[in-house]
Formats: sequence, C-alpha cells, structure tokens
Amino acid sequence: MLPKPVTVSRRSCLIGTLGGTLALVFGRGGKKVIAATVPNGVEVDLGSDTEDLFAYIERTGGEFDATLYRQLLGACNEFKEGDESLGISAADQASRTSARALLANTRIADLESHPVFEDDLYKYIGQSVDTDAARQVADWTVGQLRAFLLQSDEADIKRIMPGLSSDTIACVVKLMTGEELIEVGAKVFNPLPGTQIGARGYMGARIQPNSPTDNVDDIRWQVLNGFSFAVGDVVLGTNPVSSEVQSVAAVEQTLADILQTFGLEDVLPHCVLAHVDVQAAVEEQLPGTTGEWFQSLAGVEDANHIFDISVEKMVRHARARTGKYGMYFETGQGADATNGHGKGFDMVMHESRKYGFARALKREVARAQQTAGRAPEPWVHVNDVAGFIGPEIFRNREQLVRCCLEDIVMGKLHGLTIGLDVCSTLHMEVDLDDLDWCIDQIMPACPAYLMALPTKNDPMLSYLTTGFQDHVRVREKFGYKVNDAMWQFFQQLGVIDDQGQPTEHFGQPAWVYLQYRRRKGDTRSDGEILTEARGQMDEVRARGVPLAVGHGANPWDLEPQLDRRLRQLYQDSKQCIWAELPKAFAVAHAVSVCSQSEDRRDYILHPPTGEVLDEVSLQKIQQLRDLHAGAYDVQIVVSDGLNALAITDEGHLAPYLESVRGALAEAGYKVAPEHVVARSGRVRLGYRVGEELFGALPQADSRRAVLHVIGERPGSGHHAFSVYITAASVSTWAQPGETDHNITKVVSGIADTALTPAKAADDSVEILKQLAPLA
Repeated sequence: MLPKPVTVSRRSCLIGTLGGTLALVFGRGGKKVIAATVPNGVEVDLGSDTEDLFAYIERTGGEFDATLYRQLLGACNEFKEGDESLGISAADQASRTSARALLANTRIADLESHPVFEDDLYKYIGQSVDTDAARQVADWTVGQLRAFLLQSDEADIKRIMPGLSSDTIACVVKLMTGEELIEVGAKVFNPLPGTQIGARGYMGARIQPNSPTDNVDDIRWQVLNGFSFAVGDVVLGTNPVSSEVQSVAAVEQTLADILQTFGLEDVLPHCVLAHVDVQAAVEEQLPGTTGEWFQSLAGVEDANHIFDISVEKMVRHARARTGKYGMYFETGQGADATNGHGKGFDMVMHESRKYGFARALKREVARAQQTAGRAPEPWVHVNDVAGFIGPEIFRNREQLVRCCLEDIVMGKLHGLTIGLDVCSTLHMEVDLDDLDWCIDQIMPACPAYLMALPTKNDPMLSYLTTGFQDHVRVREKFGYKVNDAMWQFFQQLGVIDDQGQPTEHFGQPAWVYLQYRRRKGDTRSDGEILTEARGQMDEVRARGVPLAVGHGANPWDLEPQLDRRLRQLYQDSKQCIWAELPKAFAVAHAVSVCSQSEDRRDYILHPPTGEVLDEVSLQKIQQLRDLHAGAYDVQIVVSDGLNALAITDEGHLAPYLESVRGALAEAGYKVAPEHVVARSGRVRLGYRVGEELFGALPQADSRRAVLHVIGERPGSGHHAFSVYITAASVSTWAQPGETDHNITKVVSGIADTALTPAKAADDSVEILKQLAPLA
C-alpha cells in the first residue's frame, strides 16, 4: 500500500539583518518570501502544509531558480561545515524543518526533471537506472518514499531499488533521522557474490597494512598481525607511498605471496591503492600480479579530472575486469568541494552520485565477466572514507556519525556492498575515545566492513581509524561474524578454537609467521623461526610501524604499553598541528611569504585561506619573477603545512635542500637560488607561486617546475614532511587553477627516522626527470 504523504506544520520565521547581510523575509500574505543565503545560513519559510519545492520557488521568485533550488536541498541536510562553506546549510533548525517539508511534498518525477547539475557523469549514471522500476515510484513524493522504506521489508525495497536515481536516494536520506537511517540500514543487505561479506549478521575487515616507506616487511607483518586477531576477510589493501610501477608491483607481489602461501587466493583479494592506471600498467607488465583494482571516485566529472579519471577511462578499466575480483572504490563526503568543484550543491548529493558511478561500473564488470564466459558475479565494493578530509567538512563526532549513517543507507539503496572508514584527521575535534563512541553508534546500521590496523593510528597516512582490537570488541558486543571461509581459516591457523574463542596463539603474530614459514616448506625448528620472527618485528617497530601483540584485560583491549604509546602519539600530533614556524626560523636565500590565513586556527578550519598568497606576498613573488626573468627551471618552496615541526626538526630540511640542490644541478636543471618560505601554506599555495613565476614567460612550450616541501601527517611520531613535484608547460602555468593535484607527484614520509632526506632528494629528482626531461 502506498504510504501517506509526510507533512510538517509551517512556522513563523526570523526577520532581520544577520551578519551585515540583509535577509529579506516577508509573511505569507506579504509580497515575497525568499531563501536568503547569509553568513548564518539559508532561511526558509513554509507557505502551506502541502507546498513542495517547486511551488515554493515559483511563489518566492516567479520562475525556476537553480541556485535557490540547490540552496533548499542543502538546507534539508543535518548541519556540516562543508555545506556551510558553500552557503547552502540551513540557518537554524526551523529552516531545516521547513526545507524538509518542502522536499517531502515533492514528487520524484519533478525532482528527476530538475537535476541539480548535469555533466557526462550525471548522464552516465542515469543509464543504470531501471526505467520500469522508476515508473513505479515516479508519482510518489519523497516523503512517501521515506515512509515506504521504513514500513517495507527487504524484498519489497529491493524491488524498487533499481528504479531509484542517485539524486532521489540522496533526497530521501535527507528526510531521515539517525534512528530511521539505522532502521533502513539494518534491513537491506548486498553481499559480495559467493560470500557472507555484507550479509546480515556479518561485519568484515579490510586490513590496511600501510608503511611510511613502502617497506614490504612492514606490510607483510601487519597482515600477519591482523590474522593473529582473526581479522581480515574483505581485502588486503595497502595505500602506497610511491606510485612508481615497480614499487607498486613489489607491494602487490608481497600481498599476493601471503595469499598464495596460505591458499587464500579464491577467498580474499589483495589490492594496492595506487591510481587505476598504475595498477593496469603493473598488470600489463607482470600479468597476474594485481588482485582487485582500486580507484577513488568523485561526484562530478570535473572533480574526477583531479583524480585523473573520466567516465570513459573508468568504463574502459571496468570492462577489463573479467576475473573473479572486480573493483574497489573509495569515496567521501566533501572531496568534491575541497577540490574546488562543489558546483553549488550539497555533499550528500555529491556522495550519492559517487555511488551511482560505482553502481554503473559494477554493471560494466558484470557484462565483462559474461562476455568472457563467466557468470556475471561482479565482486565490486565501496569504502566510504568518512572523516579523512578534516574539520572544514565536519568537525565533531556527531557529524561523523551522521555522515556514516547517511552513506551506509545511500550505498545500500544503490545495491552496493558498502564499508566504512570511520576515521578522523588529527586536526578534527574527534579523539581516540570518541572514535569508539562513533563506532558503537554506527554499527547497528550494519556496514559491510571497517578498516583494520594494528592500532587506531595509521603509520603512513597519520589519521585515526579502526584497529584490530576494535573488530574483536565489535564482534563481541554486536554479535557480528566474519566471512565463513576466512573464519574457518582462522580456526585452522589456531588463533581461535572450534567455538570461536581465542586460543593461546590469539594476538601472536609470531605464531602466524611460524605457520607462514611452515607452508613455505621451512624445516627449521620452531624456536629458530620464532626467534627470527621476534627480530623482524623489532625491525618493523623501529621504523615507526606498530604491531599489536596480546591484549589487555579483555581480548578486545589493546595491550597497555601500546595503548600508552598510541595516546602519546596523539598528543604529539596536536603539538605538530598547532606549532608555527618561529619568527627566528631561517633558510638560506629565503623570500618569506604568507597565505591569507589570519592565524593558525583560521588556517586549520578554513583551508582555502592557506592556498592563496596575501597581497604583500604576491608582490614579493612578482618581484622575484622580474628578477629571475625566466632564467630558472625549478623553484623550491617550503611551507609549514600541518606540521611545522617537520620543517624545524634538526636533520630534516637542511639535508634535503642540500641534497636536492646538488642532484638537480648534476642533472642539468637550473634551480632558483632563492627559497620561497611560506607560513600557513597548503599544497595549492605552491601552484599559485608557480603560476606567478612562470605563467607570463614567453616560452609557452618550455616546462618549469615547483618542488614544494611541506610539513604533513602529524601523529606518526616521525615529524615527516613531503615534497610535491609539479612540472608543467608555461602555457599551463599561465591558466589560473589549471595546475593541480592531477599533474603532481609526491614523495612522502621524509624524516631522519623514516625516508631519509638524502634518499628523498634522489627520488624527487628522478620523478622530475620523468615529468620534465631535459633536452
């Protein structure tokens, strides 16, 4: 039975001047009622209990207004800083309630005839919507769809799901409370073919064995560590530091070796989260090396270009996936806006379109399998990285939970197997204990999987996420199970018994290493192999990669000493983030500049201010340009970034600059003698410096480069910096905003205790030779 429409009583609205901007709001009997974008948000006054979005727009403006339409849709969302920065968040709860009432009264067909933004991606994802199923819901209001999802069982919901567009799914989620999102999430499941991953009662894990230096021993030991806690059944997925083909191939081979040694190739895939083009190149050069293929996705085509992908490219890659394992996608609310492509509409709708992209590519994989003579059973899943960007998207734990619940439901309604990276950057207002609270609020919505590391702190990416012990706790508290085939393996491994209880080998990665060596045919005594294991583990820890051994009072408690170390690193991260370059800080031959950030807090909470030079600094760079007169190929820029201590620590910056200058000169590059030193500088500030220095030069085809040294990744304990290497033609530098992350390479994790400055200098120059070879 079709549910009744959902309506909300109208309210009286505020009248006044807010933040110096006039908010014109008249009563229902007055001349005009508008939604005004002011510093405090979008104000909405409901005309009647049955008014919908389009009647409201016509009543207040006389004709359709796309900007107002986007504002109203944004005003429906629960508050997040990312929507506020776009000027589309509700001014207050009353405005939010009124905007939701308008949306609830709006027919789905009317929404579909008024897309918030059209591009090639929108057209492509629309092709995956089933037209017959879409006709069944076309005359429903969004409020009726909400009621249907809450009142119906899984079978009935799945009958209409193919007819729901990404925009419609985003809109219905806006109307739901957190409790309602949990209710829907807990009754819709899309397991991966032939598994229980994503099935009712199951919650899996992607082991994320990241290394600050792509050291394959660091990676191997973290996988063995996860297995010792009976964790890891979705994918072994490493984020690489280097995107060079040979480096990615070495990590791929390490992960594949573990699976082959334990006979898990048909149970668990592996993946190196390099760009999809790099993964394809590895597979072409070393067939059979790669497992599942990965790519980050955005919600509009222009934002995808920042990732150096397009619809055409992704379709081509999807059609190459004919084996058992298909594709692994990552998304996250706010990525489009922070890359300058918010297009005026809200983060929830951007995120939903990413799931639409994944749904469409999943169909491509299914067709590819069928064409290759296999059953169309696409192993395709999505990981929502909620919280990775920072406080400019959402600042606190409540917003993080809301984001995760929204994304779980949107992913499930797209028919996807969706997992979560319930995470926090270290400059957000979410700490280690807050993450436990967030996980407990989210788990009843039944995500397919979470990330899994030895501790909550990623040693390479330096952000907070879920550790192995969190999985043990969640399984105990919520009764979740692990994919059956992997659970049987963990029992055979001896870390859990027939009843699923921990054995004496639980949490003992050295024991897992012993089994690994035995399956390799190693005939040495147990004692010899275990001694070797302990020595290798010490070496891994010495590189700043923690390994979890044993546990505290409960099997889900982190070992006390390691817990103390984790909390020390967290406190150190706060010092790194808030540290500033001292006034006495000096670099030889330096031109000192500043971004437009007013202070450190402004820099952290409003990243765009750190991407642009202030007026005085702009003049300094222009004077430097005139002084150089095009004589130099390379400009070195140094910024504090999110970790000024990475720049000021002894043995970091000075040896890098000395080494890289020598290597550049030896390679034949002409390096500007002055260093540009920026306070409160972000990565894009380096691009702006390059535009000013090189954009007006007469040699349009010549290539010029910026090496941007910037403090990053607080929380690792290394105080590491990165170098962003950007080389482009003068004609490209001449186009403001054209030079961006998609043409930049990075060397990360540079410190005297990690990737040494001298080695990083050599790597930087080798990359520059590829980007800007000398004649």
